[in-house]
Amino acid sequence: MSARSHAPEASRSLEELASLALWRTADVIQQGFEKLIKPWGISGTQYNILRILRGAGPEGLTCGQAACRMIRHDPDITRLLDRLEARQLVCRSRHSQDRRVIMTRITSEGLRILKELDEPVAELHRRQVGHLGERRLKTLTRLLELCQMSSGEVVSSMCGPAAGGRELDSPAGRKKNGGTNGR
Repeated sequence: MSARSHAPEASRSLEELASLALWRTADVIQQGFEKLIKPWGISGTQYNILRILRGAGPEGLTCGQAACRMIRHDPDITRLLDRLEARQLVCRSRHSQDRRVIMTRITSEGLRILKELDEPVAELHRRQVGHLGERRLKTLTRLLELCQMSSGEVVSSMCGPAAGGRELDSPAGRKKNGGTNGR
């Protein structure tokens, strides 16, 4: 372990303190989320892919398109989809126009699980960050988006112009997709 890791808070840079606070906060939020969804027998990554597929609508997505929209990069997206397909939460089929392309869609069972989770997840978000109020939440969201854009790990370079399809998760994307952003 480096001497830097034992440095008193006062000797750490503001950037380091902010990064540590982000990591700790993300971990606390993620732990609460994982605890919430555990009774449904899915992981956070599985929930994420299900909500992405719900947001994509009936046409579904290719494996690569789904991977680009993930919150966290998963190098083994195919196995993740295999597990969801074995549980009949997603289904895969060849594209009608190009048989080389395999489309993944959420099933009615996958939609049922998400529907059951919609309100508990919304309530969890309210408990975790709702106390900040609308103005602070908007500011926080803008600041976090700026951090993502300047990190050098921008997903859009791998996934195309839609910044990894995040438009599905935006207010405009929710309207465009009939109010189902997949969260």
